[in-house]
Amino acid sequence: MPGRGYRFVVPVTRVGAEGPDARHRSVAARPERRLVAVLAADVAGYSRLIGADEEGTIERLRALRAELIDLKISEHRGRLVKTTGDGLLTEFSSVVDALRCATELQAAMAERNAGVAVDERIEFRIGINVGDIVAENGDIFGDGVNIAARLQALAQPGEICVSARVREDAGGRLDIAFNDLGEQQLRNIARPVRVYRIGVGIDNWPLLPLPDKPSIAVLAFANMSGDAEQDFFAAGIADDIITALSKMRFLFVIARNSSFAYRGKSVGVKDIGRELGVRYVLEGSVRKAGNRVRVTAQLIEAATGVHLWSEHYDRDLADLFAVQDEITASVAIAIRPAIEQSERERAARKPPESLDAWECYQRGMHHFWYQDVNLPETLRARSFFQRATELDPRFVRAHGMTSATYVREANVFQPDLRADNLARAIECSRRAVALDPTDSMAHATLAIALTAAGQHAEGIAEADMAAGLDPNCYDARFAQGYTRVPAGRPRDAIEPLRLATRLNPFGSGYHLTNMARAHYLAGEYEAAMAVARQARRATPNFQSAHVTLMAALGQLGRAEEARCVMAEALERFGDSIRYFMSPPPHINRERRPEDTQHLIDGLRKAGIVE
Repeated sequence: MPGRGYRFVVPVTRVGAEGPDARHRSVAARPERRLVAVLAADVAGYSRLIGADEEGTIERLRALRAELIDLKISEHRGRLVKTTGDGLLTEFSSVVDALRCATELQAAMAERNAGVAVDERIEFRIGINVGDIVAENGDIFGDGVNIAARLQALAQPGEICVSARVREDAGGRLDIAFNDLGEQQLRNIARPVRVYRIGVGIDNWPLLPLPDKPSIAVLAFANMSGDAEQDFFAAGIADDIITALSKMRFLFVIARNSSFAYRGKSVGVKDIGRELGVRYVLEGSVRKAGNRVRVTAQLIEAATGVHLWSEHYDRDLADLFAVQDEITASVAIAIRPAIEQSERERAARKPPESLDAWECYQRGMHHFWYQDVNLPETLRARSFFQRATELDPRFVRAHGMTSATYVREANVFQPDLRADNLARAIECSRRAVALDPTDSMAHATLAIALTAAGQHAEGIAEADMAAGLDPNCYDARFAQGYTRVPAGRPRDAIEPLRLATRLNPFGSGYHLTNMARAHYLAGEYEAAMAVARQARRATPNFQSAHVTLMAALGQLGRAEEARCVMAEALERFGDSIRYFMSPPPHINRERRPEDTQHLIDGLRKAGIVE
């Protein structure tokens, strides 16, 4: 119909020349259109699997097709349209059939993978959409197909992502919970698509109530070596990880006796999560070959089976206990930011009015660490932190992060309001420390607030106390670096800032910005230039990174490059960039006069200041 985006072509027929048969042929030539449920699937990590074992992977996929996939498609009245090496495209006349096929396929794959090493597993990502398609020569085309393919690309291994139309058509007909991921801009799809992640039986999950903070069970690592003597090594790593995680105050960790009870049993991760009442499960395996050992670990969201993080560690066994300690520390450090990131994303998907105190805190963290750091996101973060303290006045970390928003506003966005904001920051942090003097993050936020207000010795003392309470706390290590830069100890700041980067790879350019300034003040201009470029890419709205880069380029005799950076900074920030070059001393008290002169010297050599 005109007005619906269709274009009609009306053929002109010469009367008596070709007659009605030509009209029939014209109708027959039109492509067939129909409304179907489209299921797109592919193998996660296919290139890695092929690279490791080409023939074996291909043979395993053939067996899966014959033993599982084709049977499930047929059982649910689907039509396999085509395969593409690592993927397949299927159509169903019923969205319920498509969902049943997808969920049963993923459940069967989870069972098959239960005893397989993480890096050897075949896992599918599936996307389902309901839409109008064009059928031609056995193939199907159109937006309905394209959206299903984009949803599949959005899914994680073992996960199913569906469009809003699928949820509407299937709602209430299956034991499936739809987790709203919000509107997503899918590649090459003009309009945003509302996406849902699904899992079987989540409505009745868990059997035990979830704690009011992230909860995790660490399963006994599987010994894949065929060497019974390695059982103690596999169990020892998992046991040590439990001990390490138990020291993280934000985590609820299931005791060894409960999580190790599943050793040797074929129980799915979702069932373990339900039975133990945990949101996350860590599982892994150990494989020894000669004097080498490979330890593989992966973190899974129990309710959905989604893989949040995985890694493998290849080590020599020259010192077994040293290897065990090293791998334990590496896994424990890596898990923390992965869980925190997952908690932020989970809270960001929920309606604000339904958030409890913990979820308000995580929603605040989502806005505080927003990729494009800016004042509106910082103020949104503060509103959620303050809401968390209203719901739970003893929520230590919410008070601490409220302080962090005031420091950021003072340092980055509102220098004219600096004095008032820093006074509020110190007040919030002191309240956090008073509520729990053993909380590392509370001391870290107080250290940063005191340093921003020019109280250097007090700031360093608080930062060191924070690191002593929890050496693996990102905020503590960042505070150790942050407090030392303006106190005239830039070389002492670099190592804790490196540790902060390792502990929070998802963080913004905060630590990079301060590391760049530390290198500069230490006279390490090449390093300052390199780190400042990283900081500028990570957090382009932090003006300090631009200034450090310009000064470092000036010291290196690269004045033309520095002036190009200045032109970009003026375009982005306007004249406010000049404040960060030489702020009035009565406002920016934390900077030593000699450090300010050192910075101006680099800018002068770049020809940016006279």
